[in-house]
Amino acid sequence: MKKRFAVFSVILLLTSGLLFPGGIREAEKKGNKTNSARSVGELLGAGATFPYPFYSKMFNEYFSETGVKVNYQAIGSGGGIRQLLSKTVDFGGTDAFMSDSDLAKAEGTILHIPTCLGAVTVTYNLPGVEPLNFTPEIIAGIFLGEIVKWNDVRIRKENREVKLPDQKIVVVHRSDGSGTTFIFSDYLSKVSTKWKDKVGRGKSLNWPVGLGGKGNPGVAGLVKQTPGAVGYVELVYALQNSMPVGNIKNKSGNYIKPSIESVSKAAKVELPDDTRISITNTDAPAGYPISGFTWLIFYKEQKYGGRSEERARELLRLLWWVEHDGQDYAEPLHYAPLPEKAVKKAEVIIKSVTYNGKPLSF
Repeated sequence: MKKRFAVFSVILLLTSGLLFPGGIREAEKKGNKTNSARSVGELLGAGATFPYPFYSKMFNEYFSETGVKVNYQAIGSGGGIRQLLSKTVDFGGTDAFMSDSDLAKAEGTILHIPTCLGAVTVTYNLPGVEPLNFTPEIIAGIFLGEIVKWNDVRIRKENREVKLPDQKIVVVHRSDGSGTTFIFSDYLSKVSTKWKDKVGRGKSLNWPVGLGGKGNPGVAGLVKQTPGAVGYVELVYALQNSMPVGNIKNKSGNYIKPSIESVSKAAKVELPDDTRISITNTDAPAGYPISGFTWLIFYKEQKYGGRSEERARELLRLLWWVEHDGQDYAEPLHYAPLPEKAVKKAEVIIKSVTYNGKPLSF
């Protein structure tokens, strides 16, 4: 009788899938958070504010499913890169992919995987005046300090049906190292020779004019409380604060409103294997021109600083989940989910991670 019961028990375990990793994962999703595979209580990340609403939602859902907390500090892309270089976090977040020279400073190979796409919008504080059309020349002129009034003839020419006030323009920009700034200045460097020569592109800039706000929330807050202000923020921050966003004239001569659809169209490009690419100033006729990927960054070799193999394995589980299940949370928060080709590239990158020089299964 005992023998028959033992055989029955094994069959039950096999059919339920609990003897296989897939079965363990399914059990965890149903609330089994005590499994030894989930012994790592918390993963640490820091960086970009651009995708923070998306990350906050994703990581909360991940905790609900697995019991693993992800502590992500939205301190800006520059801060995220610095913390990863100093190895004080498990992963960083950045909207500005690391340059070859930055990667050379790292003690080990750093990998990038994209997590979503977003739009950097031009938002402003002119009650009753919307929507506004902006050309690349107007945006560059405003942020260079050459266009100083809202009723400037160059702005009026593109907005003939809008009554523009004789009001001073107050420029607001980021005060911290920022991937949002990188995307914005990358775009301006492509469309304005004067901007490229005088200011250039980067996470931190020597701004010709304006007030500085910390993070996307700081810029949005300053614009909202300052009459006549104009700034640049990720789309979700403008929407959350009920702020207008400008239509931007793209390379094809079309005025494009920032949206999930227009960002997705801008992303129809051939991705390199390392996924580091700029998609600003898109050739797509219906693409929004100030669009960008945002990335999570981490070390390829995970055995460093006393780091356990289980902690490294847990990081890979998180990254894989972000690229698959996590994508469901992008669109409701006004981010564009990853194209399938980008997910495939990310899968290869995640599978390339090693621990003590050996491939790390997860």
